[in-house]
Amino acid sequence: MKPLPALARGLAAMALVCLLAACSTSAGPKASGPAPSGVAIWASSTDAVRRLERQADIPLSAAPTARDGDVRIDPGRQDQEIVGYGAAMTDASALLIQNVLTLAERQRLISELFGVDGLALNLLRVPIGASDFSPSHYSLDDVPAGTSDPSLAGFSMAKPLEAQIPALQAARKVNPGLVLMASPWSAPGWMKDSGSLIKGQLKLQNYDAFARYFVRYLDAMDQALLPVRYVTVQNEPAFEPADYPGMRFAAADRARFVAQHLGPALTARGTPVGILEWDHNWDKPEEPLAVLGDSAARAHVSGVAWHCYAGDPAVMAQVHRAWPDKDVFFSECSGGDWAPDWGGSLGWMTDNLIIAPTRAGSRGSILWNLALDENHGPRLGGCGNCRGVVTIDSRTHAITRNVEYYVLGHVSRFVRPGARRIASDGGPGGLTHAAFRNPDGSLVLLAHNASKAILRLTVAGGGQGFATDIPAGDVMTFVWREQVQRP
Repeated sequence: MKPLPALARGLAAMALVCLLAACSTSAGPKASGPAPSGVAIWASSTDAVRRLERQADIPLSAAPTARDGDVRIDPGRQDQEIVGYGAAMTDASALLIQNVLTLAERQRLISELFGVDGLALNLLRVPIGASDFSPSHYSLDDVPAGTSDPSLAGFSMAKPLEAQIPALQAARKVNPGLVLMASPWSAPGWMKDSGSLIKGQLKLQNYDAFARYFVRYLDAMDQALLPVRYVTVQNEPAFEPADYPGMRFAAADRARFVAQHLGPALTARGTPVGILEWDHNWDKPEEPLAVLGDSAARAHVSGVAWHCYAGDPAVMAQVHRAWPDKDVFFSECSGGDWAPDWGGSLGWMTDNLIIAPTRAGSRGSILWNLALDENHGPRLGGCGNCRGVVTIDSRTHAITRNVEYYVLGHVSRFVRPGARRIASDGGPGGLTHAAFRNPDGSLVLLAHNASKAILRLTVAGGGQGFATDIPAGDVMTFVWREQVQRP
């Protein structure tokens, strides 16, 4: 949402030139680090002139005492371990990557999005069956109307094998540490009281079959060398969409399903898979609290996942305080034509989808579609003006890197898997921030000047510090290394 310092040169900046031109051949900017005694800075401005652009390094100096107004960093106060950042590999995204791009174009884009010298995305959400961003509605066990398949004899991965699985395999080849979170939009229609993928609720007599459906899917993904680390019980369980797969699943029913069926079924598999509760908006914290309040269900639930479309992000911290041993993840938010202002989206997303979840204990943030076409699809129902992290023009194959790309890049390129959030307090009014310590010891500060004026940022901690100006609306990532204090 705003402006900032100076342009740097070198290999990283050369790669950025390509990004700014939205060329499809770029492998992305290299996340080169600071000089041994300096602080590296990357900035995005509200006017979009700077987009994840390397600035001139600034010196790291002695700062023995933090003063009022300083951002105080304390690497000794560590919180959650970070899993990663990414988006959703919907059918739409996978079909564009696999079937629209040429092999060379696909390899370049996959390397740019997932490679360590690119955006370094490493956390992907995967629909189990169709979502609204699928060209057809399907489950993994569809049978003729009026029939059922309790033995799951008709279970098939044929649809995911068309594009989704190959696209995921290509991403995992570039990033072997890729973490997958899988979510169903609906149980197969025959399991529901509607008899359809559209609307309805899971019949009690099919709770066991739905749990085995999860197991069959997880086993199939293992066979495809795409192990899933987390599942959510149901995408947006408090909503029944009218024109795409969905399923209302009340909190008491989710608790029963997890406690008596899904939890025991996944435990019996032997391969650890975390079960995430809720996977819906900030406006109903009572829903995950009700499930976690059930001791039998709570024993199987590893965390809570959140969406952005209603409510206040502060509830993530509220629920985490109630159950601090449970993980937090931010699992979906989409930008779109309803928010065309680049700078406004940059600031809002950085604050609400990255910084607020991180400060609430989140181990990662996932945006919605990884890629959509020039018509906001392909899709069947649902959102007609959503925006992907990138747009792939189905006619020209041109790739546009949207504001979501840069919001993710401000953390994904610098905060490595296994990093720990560390304490960061204080700072001038209007500044939001979150800090991290990477496994290699480097420190990262993500900061956003949400005010309408230039702010003087002074950072202090561990006897070291630095200072710089942040123009109004700018998002900046700072990377530096602690200097060993010797007698």
